[in-house]
Amino acid sequence: MTDTSKTVHPLSKRFRGYFPVVIDVETAGFNAKTDALLEIAAVLTDMDEDGWLVPSQTLHFHVEPFEGANLDPAALEFNGINPHSALRGAVSEDHALKEIFKAIRKQQKAIGCNRSIMVAHNAAFDLGFVNAAIERCNIKRSPFHPFASFDTAALAGLTLGQTVLAKACQSAKIPFDNKEAHSALYDTERTAELFCHMVNKWKALGGWPLLD
Repeated sequence: MTDTSKTVHPLSKRFRGYFPVVIDVETAGFNAKTDALLEIAAVLTDMDEDGWLVPSQTLHFHVEPFEGANLDPAALEFNGINPHSALRGAVSEDHALKEIFKAIRKQQKAIGCNRSIMVAHNAAFDLGFVNAAIERCNIKRSPFHPFASFDTAALAGLTLGQTVLAKACQSAKIPFDNKEAHSALYDTERTAELFCHMVNKWKALGGWPLLD
């Protein structure tokens, strides 16, 4: 007799056991080792029984610059962040990462994935800053693969002919407000929509049938 008491979640089979989590960071420069991480957002994903990928839970934190962090004035002017403003409600890197990781592990376990993988636009940048913060906080276990990632800039270049987030979203008919851009929360939510659009478009074209 076949045991049907445990249903296999379709997402657990889609990306070789990896659970995709969309991440965006805002920073005070380009050097992950020396420049401050100022904001981080994460969008968890889910998949319905027919195999369509959708954005799920969203988490967002303003982050206090770590002790001795470099704050590049040009970067702060670009993203419009005042790292010294009390109105930001910023938390430590340690708190932000642990809260995000806790939510990721809970969903990862519920879905039945073995590990998580970061999805980001120009993913090497975001993964570098997250890994540097993990090292500074002496966090021993990260849910993410340490170097593998899904880069939506590369995927959008292949599928939509665009590598800039705003233009890729426009090509995918995803509303994008340039006035809201360069906020980790806004950019992460748009990137999550873009990633789901590309994955689902591939499925619609017959590129990935739902496996038995």
